[in-house]
Amino acid sequence: MTEQQADGWHQPLRHIRADELSGDTGQTSGMDRREAISAKTVGSQRVWMGQTHVAPRTSSGDHHHGDSETAIHVLRGHPVFVFARDGEEVRLATGPGDYVFVPPHTPHREENPTDEEAVVVIARSSQEAIVVNLPGLS
Repeated sequence: MTEQQADGWHQPLRHIRADELSGDTGQTSGMDRREAISAKTVGSQRVWMGQTHVAPRTSSGDHHHGDSETAIHVLRGHPVFVFARDGEEVRLATGPGDYVFVPPHTPHREENPTDEEAVVVIARSSQEAIVVNLPGLS
């Protein structure tokens, strides 16, 4: 986990290489979450960070992330983020460079309507990848 310096306060930086991301984290059907920064990998106490990959022409299951706030940055592809407002589905079409904020407990799903894999970077306000899979958006 974490290593402390001789002064008991400073800790070294940690480097997680792209090929070291772990799939041993909360998962939802239709997507592949890969953990990079967490309590388990580096001893973080307040943040979780990783990637999600959604294959072409694929949709994830509906889910939410408990008490965690989630920030998403689109690296590759054109994922669509779907949630419900007043009983109607709302679709946020995104592209590389875009950001999406998911509030705590908000049911949503990711869809990839294109022929290119969609890859996003995810940061959460907890050190765990809280994933609550749901039967629907409501």
